[in-house]
Amino acid sequence: MKKIFLTLLTLCTFLSADETNLQKAYAKEFAYLKAQKEMLTQRLQEVQIQNDAKLRDAKKDITSLEKEVLAKNALSEKLSDELFRARQNFQMLGDDTALVESVLMQATNTLKPHSIDIVVDKEHYQEALRSIFVNTDKLIRELSSLRTVSGKFYAQDGSEVQGQIIQVGNIASYGISANLSGALVPAGDGKLKIYKAPEAAQSAKALLNKQSPSELNIFVYENASKEIEDVKEKTIISIINSGGIIGWVIVFLGLIGVLLAILRAFFLMGASTTTDTLTRDTLQTLLKGGVEDALEFLKNKRGSTARVLKATVRNLDRDREHIEDIVAESILHESSRLDKFGSVILVIAAVSPLLGLLGTVTGMIATFDIITEFGTGDPKLLSGGISIALVTTELGLIVAIPILMIGNLLGGWAEKVKDSMEHSALHLINEYNKQK
Repeated sequence: MKKIFLTLLTLCTFLSADETNLQKAYAKEFAYLKAQKEMLTQRLQEVQIQNDAKLRDAKKDITSLEKEVLAKNALSEKLSDELFRARQNFQMLGDDTALVESVLMQATNTLKPHSIDIVVDKEHYQEALRSIFVNTDKLIRELSSLRTVSGKFYAQDGSEVQGQIIQVGNIASYGISANLSGALVPAGDGKLKIYKAPEAAQSAKALLNKQSPSELNIFVYENASKEIEDVKEKTIISIINSGGIIGWVIVFLGLIGVLLAILRAFFLMGASTTTDTLTRDTLQTLLKGGVEDALEFLKNKRGSTARVLKATVRNLDRDREHIEDIVAESILHESSRLDKFGSVILVIAAVSPLLGLLGTVTGMIATFDIITEFGTGDPKLLSGGISIALVTTELGLIVAIPILMIGNLLGGWAEKVKDSMEHSALHLINEYNKQK
């Protein structure tokens, strides 16, 4: 027992000594860690202070760089605008140069016929422009005045006449001689000829005497070098000729259509005028003398109505239905004679505008061929194709409209004649059956 107690006492003493040593070790370690913590805290504060200083410096640098970038961007935009304006100025300078050169070329060509030569120096356009303005002003003053010069012009028959020429600027002229006076028009190559206007002679004499006429008969022309042809009086033949071959074909078809319409009108007139009279006489003969006398009466009669009445009288003793069929067949047989020339007339009326359209297409093709070869500088070259294009259409409509109206009227007249023949035949049948 004592041994156990001693052992426990020894063990407790040992454990108490170890606990004291352990506490001392913990205290020592805690003090060390606390010192490390304070040192790290101080170091952290120093690092934060350094970082804040660096951050402030970096922000200052960024702000400075941003200002520099903005300044350089503004400078770049300014340089771009200046470059764009420089390009525009260069382009405008090129356009102005081209415009000046064009003006100089046109002015030189315009003044050259008036014996004014302009020297153009490409390095000094101002001198050329100044010369143009001075010479143009002088020329305008000269051309805008009324001048009288001695010269020659041509009469309508082509004979040369010597006399006085009154020049109204460069847009009109008058010629005065002992036997001939009047307005002058260009005859080509700078020559002048008398225009067909007798009333212009009084204006010419008044201007020669420095008088101001109350009414000025004048012929204004644009260019003295281009000949002005005399106005030709248009006739029916000339109008048809301007339409070419197609125009004559349309006129020929129109004449045929008119001739056929006249023939058909005479034929229908004869058929319609004899219907009532022939029916009345036939009915009287039938009622008095019978079928044989009526057939004898109709034997020498001619025409569609007579043939229908013959067929009716010849079959009066048959059944009513059968007689009506015979009458209808007889009228149908006569329709070919009553409708004679009707289809031809309507065909002409339908074909004429188509031929006019063909002429229009042909004329336009010819016009475009001329434009392709010669351009549009001279309208006289285009007049032939345009005449064919317009005149053929006009002729086609002129032929088609009246012939179509006449054809329809004649067709209605023929139908009326057929109805009249049918009415006459039925009237004859009804009256004969009443007598029976």
